[in-house]
Amino acid sequence: MKFIASTSSLLKQLQIINGVISSKVVIPILEYFLFEVEDDKLRIVGTDLEVSIQGIVPVESKENGKIAVPAKMIIDILKSLPEQPVTFTINEDTNSIELTSDNGKYKITGDIADDFPKFPILDDANKIDIPSDVLAKGIGNTHFAISNDELKPALCGLFVEMKTDSLTFVATDGNKLVKYSRKDIGISEECSFILPRKALSVIKNSIPADANLEVEVQYNKINAMFRINDITIVCRLIDEKFPDYNTAIPVDLPNRLLINRSELIDSLRRIQIFANKTTYQVKFNITGNEIQLTSQDLDYANEAHERLACEYDGEDMEIGFSSRFLLEMLLSISHTEAVISLVAHNRPGTITPGSQDENEELIMLLMPIVIKFN
Repeated sequence: MKFIASTSSLLKQLQIINGVISSKVVIPILEYFLFEVEDDKLRIVGTDLEVSIQGIVPVESKENGKIAVPAKMIIDILKSLPEQPVTFTINEDTNSIELTSDNGKYKITGDIADDFPKFPILDDANKIDIPSDVLAKGIGNTHFAISNDELKPALCGLFVEMKTDSLTFVATDGNKLVKYSRKDIGISEECSFILPRKALSVIKNSIPADANLEVEVQYNKINAMFRINDITIVCRLIDEKFPDYNTAIPVDLPNRLLINRSELIDSLRRIQIFANKTTYQVKFNITGNEIQLTSQDLDYANEAHERLACEYDGEDMEIGFSSRFLLEMLLSISHTEAVISLVAHNRPGTITPGSQDENEELIMLLMPIVIKFN
């Protein structure tokens, strides 16, 4: 089998597909890509058995065939070559692969294509089309709140809930919760599922920047599939029950603080340098239209104080938050201002953009931490 491909187009697709390949594999074949040529199209597949991804690259070929190609080596070779056509000559009997470019010839050893895992096919699947920008925002606004605690598998993924009049993405780790909803997208039959963390980064990286396209989503009780142009991603869903997030979000929040988002981010980045490296605790002392931010590390006698102007409607309050968690939330907001709504020093508060579009809602819930310094 022989085919000719562009180094840049092939490398671009391989780098996306490489996102599913684990650095530590149990089965050696999972360190490979499957290359399958048919009718001037190269189908490339990568998998870790939980998430599988395939892409299509146009090639010049007079014959069909397939082989497993070592992922790291082929990417390293293509990275080192300038943009040019590269000829692949493959002997399926010996699993040898020869690359010919303007710079020279390179030989590597592949593996038997039939040993590569089959790409999952969804049976009895439902289907919905989601605008790519909505999917990207849903993942981008929430993924940082996903838990790393493997003892709580339901929290180790992104909860997607589809109703007749809304599409909602929710992530939580028990200390923070993020909910992003769209009211302009619905589905006839309501459903929900939990997407694993690894699939989210692959999906987000597969969406072209500034693209305006529809992503085809299919799902059943076991898997979900996302088709983005020539990329198809299939992931195994997390088979757990997600907690009732609506009961965790407070409704009556009488104390409302409006502040310039960039100024607060800059201040938090400075004073967290002096905070305890375990808790990253920052104390907010809110009085009138001013916040005094304080951080301390008692073990090293480090301390920092800053003052910021704000618009505050409520009772004077002293409350502690993790600067690390708060920064993650503020960085996910695109509006110039942020609203922090509070009840009391020992109750969770919410962070929202200064204003939001009519058809979308982003709300983030953050638990306070007990202030352990004066």
